Amino acid sequence: MELQLQRYYPCLLPVVSEACENAVQHRFNWSELIPPRLWGRNLGLQAESSEFLLEGMPFRIFGGSVHYFRVPKEYWQDRLIKMKACGLNTLTTYVPWNLHEPARGKFDFSGNLDLEAFLTMAADVGLWVILRPGPYICSEWDLGGLPSWLLQDPNMQLRTTYRGFTEAVDAYFDHLMARVVPHQYKKGGPIIALQVENEYGSYAKDHHYLTYIKMAMLNRGIVELLMTSDNKDGLSSGVVEGALATVNFQKLERDLLTYLDTIQKNKPKMVMEFWTGWFDSWGGPHNIFDADEMVITIGNVLKMGASINLYMFHGGTNFGFMNGAVHFEEYKPDITSYDYDAVLAEAGDYTSKYFKLRQLFSTVIGQPLPLPPLVANKASYGTVMLHQCISLWEALPSIAEPIKSEFPVNMENLQVNDGNGQSYGYVLYETVISGGGQLNSGDHIRDRAQVFVNTLFIGYLDYNTVELTIPEGQGFRQLRILVENCGRVNYGPLLNEQRKGLIGDVFLDKTPLRNFKIYSLEMKPSFIESLRSAAGWSAIPDYSAGPAFFRGRLTVQQLPQDTFLKLEGWEKGVVFVNGRNLGRYWKIGPQETLYLPATWLWPGNNEIVVFEEHTAGRIVQSVDTPFLGRTQYVD
Repeated sequence: MELQLQRYYPCLLPVVSEACENAVQHRFNWSELIPPRLWGRNLGLQAESSEFLLEGMPFRIFGGSVHYFRVPKEYWQDRLIKMKACGLNTLTTYVPWNLHEPARGKFDFSGNLDLEAFLTMAADVGLWVILRPGPYICSEWDLGGLPSWLLQDPNMQLRTTYRGFTEAVDAYFDHLMARVVPHQYKKGGPIIALQVENEYGSYAKDHHYLTYIKMAMLNRGIVELLMTSDNKDGLSSGVVEGALATVNFQKLERDLLTYLDTIQKNKPKMVMEFWTGWFDSWGGPHNIFDADEMVITIGNVLKMGASINLYMFHGGTNFGFMNGAVHFEEYKPDITSYDYDAVLAEAGDYTSKYFKLRQLFSTVIGQPLPLPPLVANKASYGTVMLHQCISLWEALPSIAEPIKSEFPVNMENLQVNDGNGQSYGYVLYETVISGGGQLNSGDHIRDRAQVFVNTLFIGYLDYNTVELTIPEGQGFRQLRILVENCGRVNYGPLLNEQRKGLIGDVFLDKTPLRNFKIYSLEMKPSFIESLRSAAGWSAIPDYSAGPAFFRGRLTVQQLPQDTFLKLEGWEKGVVFVNGRNLGRYWKIGPQETLYLPATWLWPGNNEIVVFEEHTAGRIVQSVDTPFLGRTQYVD
């Protein structure tokens, strides 16, 4: 009984514990001790007065965000138990549409995307859940979690009631909500609330949109409390009738929570996102938020009677090519790590924030908390010598079939993946030129390109560099443009403009280039498998440069442990271990190590493949400590 109460009714546990003692002393019947509502789930989470009620009893949300898609499935339970031991009672998570429907009409809820297993695990640990199903989630995630195949429509208007968008959302919600509905509180599950979209007030292009999303949820069986969330700039425009408005911030402005009262009278106040740290961009610092300042602010929020959700409690990792980007005055892609300077570090380690918060919540709750579990050891496996390499040019016949097109075609509209286009990675455009001249991108490079004549590297084109000089030469030569999708913008007004690759004409002496061979280099697991069997692998010479693939073996003598890979001496590229994409590295930092979970290793030899774009190193170091770069306090 006590375990059930702790799981489903933590707010009632002290009351019922006292009743248990009375029952033993006076031989009372349980039916006389426990209110009838305890046996049913009829009311759920209510927000009809100045405080939340859960099944009729006062309830305060102490929440934390952990995204299942950023954490290996084998570590989910560890992260949630640590959350519970910190004094939190509620888990919040986004749901990434782009992972669950990677191709139109093809859904994936397996393995690390098993949302239902994550929800069940939260309930088993004793956590309630606030689900944030999108369809747009922001989250510093590629295109804010929206699938790139939506952009095949040249007229697409994301996050609006544009028919092409709503038809896709409806088809997705048909599948998603069928899985979510059974896990609602009133159905016996842990979900006590769901969010309607995400920070729409800062976007607010279509005043019918939030109502559409709300009804799309209700019409598919959602019966729990609905919420919206926005920062202070979008709060007034991001509300919808029938959903509780909540606010997001890091620094407490006293009048901000009061401002909620002007939007909704006599309702509970909640900070849906209290930012415990901040994300990082390539070329910038590693952002941190002072632990003491964070705890003081959270304490002040709680003193005001508000509920709170810590974003992030545990950030995890943008494995693969899933990082987002910002683009206001300047395009800035996010790094691979989503450590976020959160309460738990990227590999699940405790931080000073964890223990300071645990002390705070223990005081607020007024009872002892469960002991935190031990932290898993990290390993340093030493230096990995890379012993073989193959240039991209030699590997091409084995890894990609060219698509012939008179005109350049953007990544999303390439005829690959059963007509769904290419979502991530690189695209190589080849054409034939005679002579040299001025190559001008026409600002059509998205996001960064290396330019070659035959195999000779000429230079880079990106948002800032739009012109290169192509040297003169005799006869016909191959002009090669290798374009990287560095990450789609996840927030802001440019969401509809996130097509990647060559999005228009490129000019040589003002004449548009034509007759391309286009190679899709998405670097999926099947791509790495083809690469393994490619002819042309050879010993690494004294000097080697990219674009090329390099491989070696990381040897694990006993049971694998988490480790971090450091690529000192390398310039820019991607690392694969046993076929899994760990993510991007780039010498401009701030991040200098890539997180390698133990669960992706096995005893014995483990294959490491590095795709290096330009300047290659010779070794990869396995270290037991991450280094995320020079720090800067968030202001």
